[in-house]
Amino acid sequence: MSPTTIVVAGATGDLGGRIATALLARGASVRALLRPDADGAARDRLTAQGVDVVAADARDVGSVASACTGAACVVSALNGLGDVILDRQSVLIDAAVRAGVPRFIPSDFSADFTRTPAGRNRNFDLRREFMGRADRAPIGVTSILNGAFLELLDGDMPLIQSRIRRVLFWGDADQVLDFTAKDDVAAYTAAAALDPGTPRILRIAGDSLSVRDMSRILSDTTDGSFRPLRAGGLTSMSAMIGVAKRLAPGDDAVFPAWQGMQYTRDMFDGRVRLEPLDNDRYPDVSWTSVRDRFVVGAA
Repeated sequence: MSPTTIVVAGATGDLGGRIATALLARGASVRALLRPDADGAARDRLTAQGVDVVAADARDVGSVASACTGAACVVSALNGLGDVILDRQSVLIDAAVRAGVPRFIPSDFSADFTRTPAGRNRNFDLRREFMGRADRAPIGVTSILNGAFLELLDGDMPLIQSRIRRVLFWGDADQVLDFTAKDDVAAYTAAAALDPGTPRILRIAGDSLSVRDMSRILSDTTDGSFRPLRAGGLTSMSAMIGVAKRLAPGDDAVFPAWQGMQYTRDMFDGRVRLEPLDNDRYPDVSWTSVRDRFVVGAA
């Protein structure tokens, strides 16, 4: 029997590349959609992995539909603002429908934006708007929600301040937060793409813990004790977001400073918690915890 074909849009990106690799590991035939002017080195990297690279005009439904023909699922790992999350993904899902693809996984990899009000978080708003479009399309759609990427903890969401042995929080140090490593998101997404029976939403978290929990875990290292450090309340953080948007609007940036602040605030607010979790749906997917990344991994 020939392998199942999965189309991946955004395979030259970080998460998209990981999803393509995870699909190959599961024996899928992976077809990556690239713009005709895509970087040659990125194309070569995918081809060397065994990915079938197909050029398609991202603005043309017919061109993308031809590239999607025969696929069991289209996975979007596109990242951007309205021109990408709304416009390009709309072309992508319309093309999938035209090509007769039965299933579509949008680029919704985030905390649970279905529980936030409009106008509170720009990137959540874009995903919620596209969700409405996707739900009107005659195709099976599955959103995968994974909280924040675990890698952000010492990156663009630097709660862990190793130099001063503190873990930052806003509001309540006991508020539980959801994190998932990118490779784990990719592995789960690959399993879901090959599963014809997925529901509308799948919620996953590699680790769910509070800042107080995190401080205890990090204190297991030999480098010294970590303690929670309150940076302010949620009301003051909202005020800071407003100031940041006025001083550095960053309207054309995918992740300006204030967008990261919005994401952090909504996690500490608790409304974007992922419940119930669907981690056990694919038992062969393993999960990386905060301890794995920052304590065991550092040993």
